[in-house]
Amino acid sequence: MNLIFDKSIAGRRGVVPQKSDVPTTVNIRPEFLRQLDANLPQVSELDVVRHFTALSRRNFGVDTNFYPLGSCTMKYNPKVAERIAAYPGFAHLHPLMPQLRMGGLLTQGDLEVIYDMDKLLCEITGMAGFTMQPMAGAHGELTGIMIMAAYHRDKGNKKTTVLIPDNAHGTNPASAAIAGYKVVTVPSNDRGVMDIKALKQMVNSETAGIMLTCPNTVGIFEPDIKEICDIIHAVDGLAYYDGANLNAIIGKARPGDFGFDIVHLNLHKTFATPHGGGGPGAGPVGVVKKLCDFLPVSLVVKRNDGTFALEYDRPKSIGYIAPFYGNFAIILRAYVYIVMLGKEGLKRVAENAVLNANYIKHKLKDYYDLPFAGVCKHECVFSATRQNATGIHALDIAKGLIDRGYHPPTIYFPSIVKEALMIEPTETESKETMDLFIDAMIDIAKQAQAEPEKLKAAPITTPVGRLDETAAAKNVDIAAI
Repeated sequence: MNLIFDKSIAGRRGVVPQKSDVPTTVNIRPEFLRQLDANLPQVSELDVVRHFTALSRRNFGVDTNFYPLGSCTMKYNPKVAERIAAYPGFAHLHPLMPQLRMGGLLTQGDLEVIYDMDKLLCEITGMAGFTMQPMAGAHGELTGIMIMAAYHRDKGNKKTTVLIPDNAHGTNPASAAIAGYKVVTVPSNDRGVMDIKALKQMVNSETAGIMLTCPNTVGIFEPDIKEICDIIHAVDGLAYYDGANLNAIIGKARPGDFGFDIVHLNLHKTFATPHGGGGPGAGPVGVVKKLCDFLPVSLVVKRNDGTFALEYDRPKSIGYIAPFYGNFAIILRAYVYIVMLGKEGLKRVAENAVLNANYIKHKLKDYYDLPFAGVCKHECVFSATRQNATGIHALDIAKGLIDRGYHPPTIYFPSIVKEALMIEPTETESKETMDLFIDAMIDIAKQAQAEPEKLKAAPITTPVGRLDETAAAKNVDIAAI
């Protein structure tokens, strides 16, 4: 493209006039041309700045308020990770730049971060190798199931089904189905964990594997996890670990030691970048040694001379999952977080996550029904069935929290809990913050008994009040999206 020629510099030494690339006509049909000037507001810079600053103050974000959302883990941006991710040496590199250029190192720093991150995650999870390419948790799930399918195909196994607990994350069955498997649901028992007797009856020669989360989505650690993996391995199936709740056991236990063959992690949920808001994410997938040949290409390897390179020669690979290296800036943030905390720091993450969840559980158990007794892990799940007596539902409680300045927790999930309220304070919240949230939840429980009609009208502090979600879903204007 030619530079726009500025006549004011014409004749200056070294200035070569260029032909203007500004069009003199527009190639738009007359019926589409505006007949009158656009009625744009004429405002000062100060008014514009104040307008957008005021809009920003309406945002509800991790830097302004507490998110009790369950099953979403970390809600925190360590600013040191943000700062390092913005370093020009990282932020200004383009993935198409060559690995080595004119004898000098160009993308070596990026490749080394990915290589080191592979090794760190292997140590944390007990796996033998990782791919950093998947760009979200569900993307990691699909990658893991594709690796499972490739393993069985390579061995000539005729496998048709994947077992998934009834308290699984919703993307688990979707990922298995996309990979071509039939999903068989394994029920939970009255303790909120997998029914081993039912599992044994469902496993057969066509079982490709099992997908499960531990701790599970009701916040309980599966006590029979090793036996579950052994049952699957007995029919040459593979055990897949959904790492969404890893913050409850990180540094304390490794999925690979339980017997899992495939692990996906949500770097954007567990390691320094908060979950939610639509991304970006990162869902690396790790595998045991017998599955390493099936990992996506490319993988970062270390050469004999100490430099790093991308390796593509992997005949059994499932192929490309994402372009380039995956979401590198998220990987980098997670790398900073892990290196900053170290072994003992990661252990404290698990300790604080479990302590905080059990603190809230203990404080609210007299006000809301508790479907499963005992110690929980990273999150606690209540039920609003007690409030149903006055016509109050989990949705009303969630709306009441908005009036009290809190983002609502996850409601109506997991589906095995009626009127579910899933609360996760995570490892990052202080006792003072949790006490204020607990006070708000107790206040709502009391209002549900004394003034249920007022609670049904919540929220009253928002500009439009309570939205009719059902009507909005039925009457959505697809053309306007």
